[in-house]
Amino acid sequence: MTDLTVRRILIDLNTPFAVRWNGGDAFRSAFFNALSMSFPLGEQYFMDSVRAGLKTLPEDQRARFATEVQGFVGQEATHRRIHSLFNAQLTQQGFDNALERRATRRLEANAHRDVRIHVAATAATEHLTAIFADWMLSHPEALEGSEERLKTLWLWHSAEESEHRSTAFDVYHAIGGNHEWRLRLFRYITITFFSDVARQTVRNLWHDKALFRWSTWRSAASFLFGTRGLISSNRAQWREYLREDFHPGQQDGARSEQWLRDNSAQFTVVGQPT
Repeated sequence: MTDLTVRRILIDLNTPFAVRWNGGDAFRSAFFNALSMSFPLGEQYFMDSVRAGLKTLPEDQRARFATEVQGFVGQEATHRRIHSLFNAQLTQQGFDNALERRATRRLEANAHRDVRIHVAATAATEHLTAIFADWMLSHPEALEGSEERLKTLWLWHSAEESEHRSTAFDVYHAIGGNHEWRLRLFRYITITFFSDVARQTVRNLWHDKALFRWSTWRSAASFLFGTRGLISSNRAQWREYLREDFHPGQQDGARSEQWLRDNSAQFTVVGQPT
């Protein structure tokens, strides 16, 4: 089991930031904004799914997972709150969160499904975010030119995503989830998540009047598909999830641990495992 610390990040998100806050780059700003727009609803879904999964376990197993799930929920609730503040600034800038409306309809249509489906979807998304998190921590150029408070926001979130990457996966297997459905949900979530983010990124670029600029798509090509790009350099990590003997704990969490140690002045601890 993993000991998860709940932290309150010490940054100001009430002060407005620039529309192209990510180093003046239209694509990077629009892409990160799209990710943030997905987080409040997504984080709530993850919390609800894992808690529902925990409740189905026999009492002895439930006790074994209870502390970790409590930490997981605490971290995700903090992410939800801080990205809601970030998104409030985007709303003030005139951005429209169509992603959240679309995802809400999809969640409502699937709310009746077996709890294992929801926990598997959470585990799949957590793997994708853990990949992105580790990439972020090793590619500072992704936030080059951003304000320090915004760099701290994204790197703190990345560090904690890496830290709790095993929780939903372990609960899924504890409640009887199998490999076949784990893969089905992983493929579905991969397509759905990236489709949602791509559509919202395009929408954000349209609002920013940068959709048809060559510089926008040159940045996109480099960021996503360059030698060190988000997609091109993470294909192997994505495929790891397809292995029957895969476990998130096999991934290296050293960058996350190092960032949290080096940046302890950026947050206060509000909850620790007992």
